[in-house]
Order: sequence, then structure tokens, then C-alpha cells
Amino acid sequence: MKEIYFNHDGNIDDLVSYLLLLQAPDIHLLGVGAIDADGYIDPSVEACRKMTDRFNLRHDKLAVARSNSRAINQFPHEWRMATYSFNYLPLLNESGHIDTKEAALPAHEDMIAKLKAAKTPVTLVMTGPLTDLARALDEDPTIEAKIDRLYWMGASLDGHGNVDMVNADGTQEWNAFWDPESVARVFASNLKIQMVGLESTEELPLSPELRQHWAALRQYPAIDLVGQGYALIVSVPTAQLYLWDVLTTVSALYPEVVETRTAKASVITTGLAAGKVYEDEAGRPITLVTKANNVLFYEKVDHILK
Repeated sequence: MKEIYFNHDGNIDDLVSYLLLLQAPDIHLLGVGAIDADGYIDPSVEACRKMTDRFNLRHDKLAVARSNSRAINQFPHEWRMATYSFNYLPLLNESGHIDTKEAALPAHEDMIAKLKAAKTPVTLVMTGPLTDLARALDEDPTIEAKIDRLYWMGASLDGHGNVDMVNADGTQEWNAFWDPESVARVFASNLKIQMVGLESTEELPLSPELRQHWAALRQYPAIDLVGQGYALIVSVPTAQLYLWDVLTTVSALYPEVVETRTAKASVITTGLAAGKVYEDEAGRPITLVTKANNVLFYEKVDHILK
């Protein structure tokens, strides 16, 4: 049985990823940590606690860890607000109380504790910045041997980014831009890394057809929550949104959903290109997701959520 630890940054894609991990068969979810990045930390932690109460089908012993890591470059306020709305959705608030607790330790220390206690190597899934992992590696380098593989949504290797800020040249992806130094620290480790970059999910847009698909299946509570969650996100034609975080999570559960290639990559940590990850023959090896099987992907997602 695959043991998984999940660290995320609290926007809709992250919360849908957590929902999938709560319901996926044949895994053990060791823990979950939320970082104050693409979603505000308070509603992110609270929403995860409520989701655990309702959708923890395997009855894993879970407490939600709150990160105290801080941004070098914070996400835009407008992007982060959706987490508040998600936390207010009636489906998560019917009981009027929350049973799942917050973890006693901050997220990076919770990660250390859960990894060290694991009896088999752990699959680490991260759909936000790498800061908590970088801090964990600095605090206890022995955890590196406890991680089977890191699945990370971040960066891109084709030269395009999604950061539109005065202190950036536009080549960066936001999870890497949030804390470029943490990317460099994790890249300096010997961890096996599978990366879903901005270019990895062109087959998986957040489309009107997909929204209608979820609407037609809202008799399933988990799918109803997903549909309501994504209804909070409105994309414009020049900024099409794709299911980056969800693909990262599903590919950790079902590797056959994606195609990959081996690349060597480095990261820039200073200047207007800080956070840019680029192909570099002198860089560290990574596995880059190049294509998703959209039919198989949606079959797996529907199966888990139903």
C-alpha cells in the first residue's frame, strides 16, 4: 500500500487534490500540511479539516498541519480569495462543528515526524511551493532517505511562465517564484523528482464542458463539491486554467495516466528571472510530465469521487 504525505497551498485545485487523496483506494495518507501561498492559510486549514470530517473514507488518522513558512514573493490577493469562498460552501458546513484537529507541529516539522515514523518509503505530493520540504531537509537531512519520490506541481521547462509582476521577467511559474531558494535547496538533494510544469497539462483545461460534466453528476457529494469549488474560478481566454495540481496528484496515484521524459534542470534564484527553472546539461535530473491521457485521467477522477 502506497504511503503518501500531501503538502499544498490551499487554492481550489489543491483542495480538490486533497479530496481525491481522502477518497482514493489502496493508499494510506500519513498527513497533510497547508502553506500560506495561492490560498489564504486560515480558510485553507479550516476547509481541509471540514473535508477530512466528511470525506475521509479510509478513516486515516489525520490532523491538518499549518505551515509557518513565509513568501519571498506572495501570490496576488485576488487569486487567493477563492479559498475563503470554498470554506463557506454549505456542503462543508452542514454539521456546524469540526472534529478534525490541527496538527500540533508546524507543517515542515509535521512532515519530518510523519516521514521518520513511516515504515516504508513515502510518496511526497506537493502542489504548492517547496519551502516546507526545503526547511525539513535543512532541519533533518536524514528524511531524504524516507522519501520514495517527490511529485511536484511547479515551474516549466519551455520558457513560459505565469508571473506578471514588476519584479519578474515573466519566465517563472508561481510556485517556484514564491520561494526560489527552496527550489534550489530541493534540487540540491538526491530526491527523485517528477514535475508537472505549466506545459504538462494542455489536454486538461478547465472548460465549460468539464464544468457541465460535474454538474450532471452532482448527486455524488464529492463531485458536487468539486463542481461548486471550480465554479469559484473564472478564467479568461488569455489565461486559460488547466488542472495542474490535480494531474500531479492523480499521476502519483496512477502513473499510467501520464507520459514523461528525463531532463536536467537548474533554477535561477536572484534577479528578474528568479524562480525560472530551465533545462541545463549541468543541472539535476528530473522526470518531466509531457502529456496526460485525458480519457484515463477523467475516468480515474470520476471513479474516486463517486
